Amino acid sequence: MDKNSSSLTYKHIIHPTREIVKYIDQRRKGNIRSLKTRWRKFNDLCMGGIEPNVIYTIAGISGSGKSAFTNSLESDLFDYNKKEDFIVLSFNFEMLASKQIGRKLSYKLNKTTQELYSGKSEEKLKQEEYEKIVEEAKKIKEYPIYYVDTPGTVDQIRQTILDFSEKFKDKWLIIILDHTLLTRGKESQKEREILSNLQYMFMEIKKYNRNTIIQLSQMNREIEAKERITNNTMHFPVRRDIFGGDSVFQASDYLMVLHRPEVLNINSYGPEGWPVKDLVYMHFLKIREGSPGIIVFKNDLKYNKLEER
Repeated sequence: MDKNSSSLTYKHIIHPTREIVKYIDQRRKGNIRSLKTRWRKFNDLCMGGIEPNVIYTIAGISGSGKSAFTNSLESDLFDYNKKEDFIVLSFNFEMLASKQIGRKLSYKLNKTTQELYSGKSEEKLKQEEYEKIVEEAKKIKEYPIYYVDTPGTVDQIRQTILDFSEKFKDKWLIIILDHTLLTRGKESQKEREILSNLQYMFMEIKKYNRNTIIQLSQMNREIEAKERITNNTMHFPVRRDIFGGDSVFQASDYLMVLHRPEVLNINSYGPEGWPVKDLVYMHFLKIREGSPGIIVFKNDLKYNKLEER
């Protein structure tokens, strides 16, 4: 076919058939493995963990723990998959990269960031505690993680990913974006248009080589409405609660909502009256290769961690 043709590329069914049969064979032999996380139930719902060529969306209201969850996930992937060859490109639009490292230290050393930063004048960090931090920091800086601190447009994010992929073309690339609504737009573009363009771009990018997308997204304010809070049959998040729900839902292979009912002053969660004290619920609203479910976490967010119950 003429290289200058505007036609889209096509291939006979024999080729994707061979690809999937080979993939199934390699999975059963253990030659292809998902990246495990520390959360067993999460792994079970996600085909064994984090897979290539997949988009994971984690949504939640402010304070739900989505950034802490993703930060610990980012580190755990390396700690739990030492034999796998992959690399992380993290578009860290909400926080400085150095503050993300502070959260990793908090998570690994069981210290609040306030303690790490000597936030209380009467409780300064001791020398021996500082030395432990230095030792842990030496381990953290060995992770093959690259941060992008400056927010950019959809086109800039795409080009950055392509340039990065060219530099590390033989590696499985994990792309993290925190978060979608901080993506910049061109002049006169509205938030929903920017978000839609971002999703189309990610659907394209996920098909390159072995790219995985993990994006964080926000919720609409509707979930905080009084009638939702007082009616226990309306507590659980649904598709329309996610900002730009249609485009995000369509693009995502896995769509999860982290929810802390006690943040909304809900004392008894859902139709069955589940407990809320120090708990975070992860609702899987979409699993492309399975059935939705719910995971319950113990809230240990003061140390930037969530533990499965």
